[in-house]
Amino acid sequence: MKSVTTKSESSQPQNETAVHLFDNWIDPIETEIRGRIRGFIEELIREELDATLARPRYGRPAKSIEGADSAAGVVGHRHGSRTRTLMGTFGKVAINVPRARLQASDGKTTEWRSSAMRAYQRRTLAADALIASAYLAGTNTRRVRRALAALFGGAVGKDTVSRVWRKVKTDWDAWNARSLAEEPIVRLILDGTVVRVRLDRRATSISLLVVLGVREDGQKLLLAVKSMGGESTEAWRAVLDDLVGRGLQRPQFLIVDGAAGLDKAIAAVWGGVPVQRCTVHKHRNLLAHAPERLHEEITADYTDMIYAATRDAIEARRKAFIRKWRLKHRAVADSLEEAGDRLFTFTRLPPSQWRSARTTNAIERLHEEFKRRIKTQTVLPSANMRKVDGWQTLATKLIDQPIDLAA
Repeated sequence: MKSVTTKSESSQPQNETAVHLFDNWIDPIETEIRGRIRGFIEELIREELDATLARPRYGRPAKSIEGADSAAGVVGHRHGSRTRTLMGTFGKVAINVPRARLQASDGKTTEWRSSAMRAYQRRTLAADALIASAYLAGTNTRRVRRALAALFGGAVGKDTVSRVWRKVKTDWDAWNARSLAEEPIVRLILDGTVVRVRLDRRATSISLLVVLGVREDGQKLLLAVKSMGGESTEAWRAVLDDLVGRGLQRPQFLIVDGAAGLDKAIAAVWGGVPVQRCTVHKHRNLLAHAPERLHEEITADYTDMIYAATRDAIEARRKAFIRKWRLKHRAVADSLEEAGDRLFTFTRLPPSQWRSARTTNAIERLHEEFKRRIKTQTVLPSANMRKVDGWQTLATKLIDQPIDLAA
């Protein structure tokens, strides 16, 4: 007797029975809309062609006043259709696009082109914007496909993402060349950073020069991000000259990281503008001049000096810092004296501005976000940031007298 054996469903190949994430998330509204979107788009294009030919499909030309047929109103004729695919926020659909030949005044005919669906268009602008936004959020070209799989049905590949991103390059170039003449910038924060990017399929380090502006109302505004090959005087001078050429007004206050090239460029372009050297960068310099066993003590003394409540207290604690560390570890005292009065320029401002004026932290946070997003690609972060501390008193003039540097 022949035995009949049956295989259980669980013994079937896994790839035939596996359920992917979101496969069973069925929305009847989305399903109905996507099912009818093809007919809606085709009707939209047919109406456009009807208006061009001045008659509906299978319609006759309008009669002349005398009652006879006239070919004067006929500007062309239909000749079939072609199938095109279009991907939008509604997914990917195949559309039958009608074709027509239009008669020109010289007797020749040309192919009719729809203005609603451009020639060679494969995606809607909304779909391109969505893909670019996902890429800008910090995902790489391959991850965008997985992130948008439920929306586009897996129709977005890494090549599509790359093509969409190349279109954004035009907006990026326009942003870099936009006019700054109408921006009421009163303060600039300038700093450089090094990022790892992929160039020619190789990971390499590039230096970026970043300029952040502060308006009169305290709102921060990203002004420039330039790859200049380094932080030399010539590189920074080119960045500053570009800002001036775009109409930037002479700033009233500058915050810098202390790079020698930047200081020389500022002196050449905006000589006489008060400059604040970042207190956080100087703290790192002090620690670099001392053994690790002294780091905690240096940090305590430096913090007590920089964050003193009044201008007089800062002067007194600076003198005490110099006297102490000249004897204990002279290199630390020499490093602090090297910064000069630029380390304390913030004391010439109203105390409400001290927190935002003594460091480049605002731009450092921008650097961190920038590096987070370009771990897999090079993109720009958002320039939408909160206002600086003490913005209500930005219009207040600086105190003329610098801090007393006598030890």
